[in-house]
Amino acid sequence: MSVTIKDIAKLAGVSHTTVSRALNNSPLIQEETKERIRIIAEQMDYTPNYSAKSLVLDRSYNMGLFFTTLSKGTSAGFFYEAIRGVNSVIQDRYQLIVKGIDDYTSFHSITRKSFDGIVVVSQSDDDQAIIDHIASKGIPQVVLNRPVETSRVLNVLSDEEQGAFLAASYLIEQGHKRIALIEGVKGFKSAQNRKDGFERAMKHYLITVPSAYRMPGLYDLESGHKAMQQFLSLEDRPTAVFCCNDEMALGAMKAVSEAGMSVPKDISVVGFDDTVFAAYVTPALTTVRRPIEQISREGALRLLGNIENKQHETEQLLLKTELIVRESVRLLTPKGERD
Repeated sequence: MSVTIKDIAKLAGVSHTTVSRALNNSPLIQEETKERIRIIAEQMDYTPNYSAKSLVLDRSYNMGLFFTTLSKGTSAGFFYEAIRGVNSVIQDRYQLIVKGIDDYTSFHSITRKSFDGIVVVSQSDDDQAIIDHIASKGIPQVVLNRPVETSRVLNVLSDEEQGAFLAASYLIEQGHKRIALIEGVKGFKSAQNRKDGFERAMKHYLITVPSAYRMPGLYDLESGHKAMQQFLSLEDRPTAVFCCNDEMALGAMKAVSEAGMSVPKDISVVGFDDTVFAAYVTPALTTVRRPIEQISREGALRLLGNIENKQHETEQLLLKTELIVRESVRLLTPKGERD
């Protein structure tokens, strides 16, 4: 027979209301009492009955985490860090439901009864339809990764254009002039922002990028590998390649190795995101740190505040990106030789 709140209350010598409030981290209960009740609940292997709580409190205890897509363009590192950031905040207070927006044929199942709040990790302007639907249903939501102007919606993102500008500028400052670009997924706002930052750096330093130095990418290993193969086949190949995410950078580095060359001796590579593996490949990847986990954590914290306080704030928070210099870029002399 399953353990109930009343069983815990009897053992703790308090009312079942006190137990309920303690387990829900209510500010009305002293921390000492909360901790004592949590220990007893753990010892008794208590499992919250979300269905019963939902009926009593008119809440689902479901938190949605929606990505533009789960099939194309969402890298494993990005996916992992976004989930980890949200989960670190909600812990066991909500059941996290992860979905791809492109998996929905209609949004009729997204209601106040099915979700207490939703985090939308948006890559594309096409996501606006679901964002508007969530807002129309009065469900608290936060949109990450892409700027939106929808009223009563929290918005947390990073300055990706500036990050790409810093990375491209660093390559130029290291003496590189023949710089190629592997773009992100067409139609994704992040891809456009990173391309814009790259272009701004090229314009600032009066460097022309020929069409042969531009290749499309899909934010995955394979597209980075394929693009680098194309660059290496050129008679006048680039000395450096800026990849619009780390996974494409890894694919590109593998192509260099397969061609009997090395990074950064024969060609320099820069990525974007600073995902978990960037510091542990050989050579360690120079990249732009986009605080994905921090973005998702901040978004979840603010969303929880709105749910608990029954508010719908309109707010935008812009977090900085940072260039992380490691080992994958070499310094060139004006003649293109190692300094």
